[in-house]
Amino acid sequence: MYKDAIKLFAAYNKSVNESMNGIIKTLNQAEWEKPLGGFFPSVQSMCSHIYGNDFNWLKRFRNIRSFVTLNDPFFNMDYPAREIIFKDMGEYLGKRPDLDKRILGFVDELSDADLNGILKYTDPHGNYHELNFGGCVLHMFNHETHHRGMISVYLEILGKQNDFASLTRIL
Repeated sequence: MYKDAIKLFAAYNKSVNESMNGIIKTLNQAEWEKPLGGFFPSVQSMCSHIYGNDFNWLKRFRNIRSFVTLNDPFFNMDYPAREIIFKDMGEYLGKRPDLDKRILGFVDELSDADLNGILKYTDPHGNYHELNFGGCVLHMFNHETHHRGMISVYLEILGKQNDFASLTRIL
């Protein structure tokens, strides 16, 4: 069931990102950049944060073992977690689907042994961690869900109706 749950979250992640990005693409540049509150104050900064963190977690997951999907040269760059990666909305909208496709490929490679393993890593602040790997994978999806909630609020402030809450969209 553990891998099935992770596969469900990966499919939901892809589906809801497609839905959310369908709304985001209707924003103009001023709306994309508009400060709306929160630690990541704009749709632009929130999308950059989510993308950068997904990317960085996937790179970190290579510490468990070699994954074909994660050994791609695509992962040879670094994204600071709190910086705006995408000045241009079109660049974000072009790159997000590719990252979601790679997340699905990574999840397909997971085994029960992987998910029960211990992920050892040092975070960007120099803190060493040894955590359950499956829990870290779930954390990546939970992190995205948390921040999509903020994007949902930002879109509502901008007058854009949205609903990203239902896992039933993919069942």
